[in-house]
Amino acid sequence: MTVRADPTDVLVLGGAGVDTVIRVPELPLPYADSYMIDSGIRTRAGQTGDFVALGLTALGLRTHHLDLLGDDPEGDLVRALHREHGIALTALPQPAGTKRAVNLVAPDGRRLSLYDTTRARPGDRFPEATLRALATASRHVHVTITQPCADTLPVLRETGVPLSTDLHDWDGENPYHEPFARAADVVFLSAAALTDPERTMRLIAERGRAEAVVATAGAEGAYLLADRELTRVPAVEPPGPVVDSNGAGDAFAAGFLYGRLAGEPPLRCARYGAVAGAYACTVPASRADAIAGTDLLEQAAGLDRPC
Repeated sequence: MTVRADPTDVLVLGGAGVDTVIRVPELPLPYADSYMIDSGIRTRAGQTGDFVALGLTALGLRTHHLDLLGDDPEGDLVRALHREHGIALTALPQPAGTKRAVNLVAPDGRRLSLYDTTRARPGDRFPEATLRALATASRHVHVTITQPCADTLPVLRETGVPLSTDLHDWDGENPYHEPFARAADVVFLSAAALTDPERTMRLIAERGRAEAVVATAGAEGAYLLADRELTRVPAVEPPGPVVDSNGAGDAFAAGFLYGRLAGEPPLRCARYGAVAGAYACTVPASRADAIAGTDLLEQAAGLDRPC
């Protein structure tokens, strides 16, 4: 069967789902029989693939999102998010239901995420014809580490389309993340679980094909490894109060890819990522929003001006 796909800048694979967001007084949360949540408990669409797709679209890139969704209220929320923001979505049926998680968010924006692992099955796969058609119509593919994306990597490498991935809080040891780290041309990860970020970043570059490796470090900024040189990328002052760090790493990835697809050098791409990530920290969990391309370029230009 021949599958046709419209030209796309970035295809985002996986990571579509719903989060229930609960604001807690502190993290870690001390044991208690109950807590009163005065700010309310909210469920909204937006997991890693959704946020990357949202960020890319807000920056003006043609974006297509492919994932498995259930015929359930959670899936309806994800579909509505994509419709409202003009993000092309190919949603394949998932009988196990749409991915979901619970996020506990502290006053300083830190979070603890609890993922429902029953919403995936070992035999889940994307149809190869659909995957190939969407990938070859794209300038770039961003692969999340959710199921069933690991099985897409051999097909994606055959297409020759550049790949990126986000390993999130990988500790540098978990074997599940290794195929993603080795297959991608750009690798993002969090430095939170790394005792030696530089060592892990260099191992990723040596063992795989990554041209750029970025380890984000929250308020401490990020580390960029490109052309064998490690550079510290300073954090950007958020344009408002920090209310939620959820989605900041996804926004960073979107900003970085925006620069990469525009032909910018890796350091400038990382600065774009830092600007986008800082903006994301000011967006409350109840709202889906991302920085626009004109605002990102203006703020990034300000970083180059002398004080």
